[in-house]
Amino acid sequence: MPTAVISDIHGNAEALKQVLADIDARGIDRIISLGDIIGYGPDPLECVDIVRRRCAWSLMGNHDFGVLYEPTNFNPSAESAAFWTRDQFDAETDEKLRAERYEFLGHLRVRVVESAPDGDTPILAVHGSPRRPINEYIFEEDARNAPDKMESLFERVDRIALVGHTHVPGVFTDEPDFYPPSELGDSTYKFLEDEKAIINVGSVGQPRDMDARASYAILHADRLEFVRVEYDIARTADRIKAIPQLTDWLGERLYEGR
Repeated sequence: MPTAVISDIHGNAEALKQVLADIDARGIDRIISLGDIIGYGPDPLECVDIVRRRCAWSLMGNHDFGVLYEPTNFNPSAESAAFWTRDQFDAETDEKLRAERYEFLGHLRVRVVESAPDGDTPILAVHGSPRRPINEYIFEEDARNAPDKMESLFERVDRIALVGHTHVPGVFTDEPDFYPPSELGDSTYKFLEDEKAIINVGSVGQPRDMDARASYAILHADRLEFVRVEYDIARTADRIKAIPQLTDWLGERLYEGR
């Protein structure tokens, strides 16, 4: 049975619900999350409640960490969003529910290793990178401009690693090279015995590859399939703009996927 892999929801419940509807329509029962459930978006509590109900497990993203502890090295928009998000958790009047949500965030894991569905290919899952799992970015240009960095990252990968964080879907191979989904047949990467890969599944709630549709992936025993899903961007963007502590740009960027 395949596993759906979601990441970087960023408090966008509208996108998350549409992705889950697509997953359900495909008959996929198991879902995992690579982190950044919250931050930026207008629905942090709803997104946390959905993930803790629907996902087998979730990782700790840098925004989850920033809300739970401190938003270190965040830009002003991200920092303001983190503090506003924390205020939403603290404002919950149901003490039991408030405690459950914080407990959930506090127990998010940093890395998980498991086998591909119905297979024996080892899969490493982190939010950022195999080297710094919470907050290191792996950019497309690193495949061309940072060979030492890529070599160091692949030294920590047995076969396949799944990441998020940059919000840009695609496959890094140990050539090194980077392949966006559009350069893969049927938007699918097939695992090769003699090739390591670090795969970014993209972002559910804030895509940044100039495609505004929500992004997620389906993990099979021998391959990973990228999927895009339409959602009501205006609904999320308008709600962001209605919250003074959230910068309007966080809503506007959703229309362009950047």
